[in-house]
This record gives sequence, structure tokens and C-alpha cells, in this order.
Amino acid sequence: MSNKGLTTQTAEIDISAVTKKFSKIAVAIVVGAILWQVPYTIDEGHVGIVKRFGEATTQVNPGLHTKIPFAETIEELEIRTRKNTENMKASTFEQMPVQAEVSVNWTVIRAEAFELYKGYGGLDQFESRILDPRLRSATKDALARFKAEQIIQNRGKVIQKIEETLLAAMSDFPVKLDSVQIENLILPAKYLQSIETKQTEKNLAAAEKHRLERQKLEAQREVNTAEAKRDAEKARADGSAYAIEIEAKAEAEAIRVKGLAEAEAMTKKAQAIKTNKTLVEYVKAQQWDGKLPTTVMGSDQGILWNMKEK
Repeated sequence: MSNKGLTTQTAEIDISAVTKKFSKIAVAIVVGAILWQVPYTIDEGHVGIVKRFGEATTQVNPGLHTKIPFAETIEELEIRTRKNTENMKASTFEQMPVQAEVSVNWTVIRAEAFELYKGYGGLDQFESRILDPRLRSATKDALARFKAEQIIQNRGKVIQKIEETLLAAMSDFPVKLDSVQIENLILPAKYLQSIETKQTEKNLAAAEKHRLERQKLEAQREVNTAEAKRDAEKARADGSAYAIEIEAKAEAEAIRVKGLAEAEAMTKKAQAIKTNKTLVEYVKAQQWDGKLPTTVMGSDQGILWNMKEK
């Protein structure tokens, strides 16, 4: 065999070996690519919608999962709170033009996310086809029920009406509405100025009313103080009079009792003297000054005799 034949044979062997090597590498790459597509993860705050050949088949929660390569694809659906804002032109009750910017916070109900995806194909479609039109409609309906002055002074009632209308319109959909806010409200400048002037006048009137009520309250307080003072003085006078009356009654009772006691003592003394003649004579003797009577009455008591010596 010539050297040329050996060289050709060796070259054929080398090409065959290289081909086999590249084939193995290609197979490994394909297998690796296939295996790389089997596992997948769903982030927290989302759910996964598994689609097999384009058809939504099931819903999976956050975490690590596996899928059939090339046959299944995954769509993530956010279930965290989202905020939608709408700018629109509307009219008040008196047909005053108003520019309103309204927002709503809402979330997809986790257990019903699969049905939302099947019905609307995702959140963007749901917002543009369902949520946003109803938010605009509810806002326009609410603004048309209030006068411009009421909207400015009591925005809370307007928001409440928007929420009520929107909740009723969204009750059949798999979402939860959290809150509605009026982010901005623009009325004609002339009207705003007139409202401001009217409000200033109301504030001044309210201040004057408050001042008058305060004066009335202070006057009433003075009257109450005077009446309380009068009642206190009357109570003290009544107390003093009552005390004097009680004291007088007590003194009168004491005098009466003392008089009864003295009278009883005198009576007993008189009875004692009456029943004791010796004592009577003794008392007479103590009281006699030792002189005889100077006059004596006659038996007919018509003649008075002078018993003095001349």
C-alpha cells in the first residue's frame, strides 16, 4: 500500500471521529435545552397559568414547578394590589364642566385568577375592557348627582357614591375593589373664585354666630352665678333663721321648765310652811323688829287709834 492511500484512509477516519463527536455534543445540547425548559418558578405575588398548546389548563401558586417542554407554556398573573387611574371630562348637577382624575385600588382574587385569565386573556385586557370603562362611568354618574360647591366641600360623599356604583358594576367579576380616590378635580377658575368668596362669607357669618353664642353663653353663666349666689345667701339666711327659731324655742322651753320647777318649789315651800306652825312663828319672830304696833283698828274698823305716847 502506498503512502498516499494510507493518508487518505487516515483522513477519513479522523473526519468520522470528529463527526461523531459533534453529533454527541449536539445531542447533549438539545437534551440540555429540553431539560432546561422543564423546571420553572412563579414569583410571590403572582400565580401561574399553565397553557398546553395555547389552551389554559390549570393554575399554580408561587414556587418551583415543572412543565412539558415545547407543549406547555406559563403565563404569570399578578395578584397584588394594582392601581388604575382615569382622567376624564364630566359635568356637575348644574352642568358645570369639570376635569376629574380618579383612581381605584384593586386586586385579583387568587382562587379566581384562572377564570379571569380564561375570560379576558390577562390583566391588561381586563383593565381596558372591563375595569376602566366602569370606573369612568361610575365617576361621571356620581359627579352628575352633586353641585360643584358640594363636590368641593364634601368630596367624601362623592367618593362614596363612586365606590357604591363601581362595586355594584363589578360585583360579578373575580376582583376585589379596595378604595377609590379623587386625585384631582379641576373646575372653571371664575366658578372657583365665586365659591371661595361665598365660603369666605359663610366663614365670617359662622364666626359672628359663634361670637354671639359665646356672649350669650357668658351672659347665661353670669346669670347662673348670680342665681347660685342668691340661693346660697337665701340658704344661709334660712339656716340662721332656723337656728334662731330653734334657739328661741329651746330658751322658751327652758324658761317654762324652770318656771314650772320654781312654781312647784314655791308650792311645796308654801305647803311646808302652812303645815308647820312653829316654823311660821319662827319666821315671824325673825322678821319682827322688836316694836309694837303704833295703830290698832277698832272692832268696827272705823276708828284708828294712835298708840304712840305724847
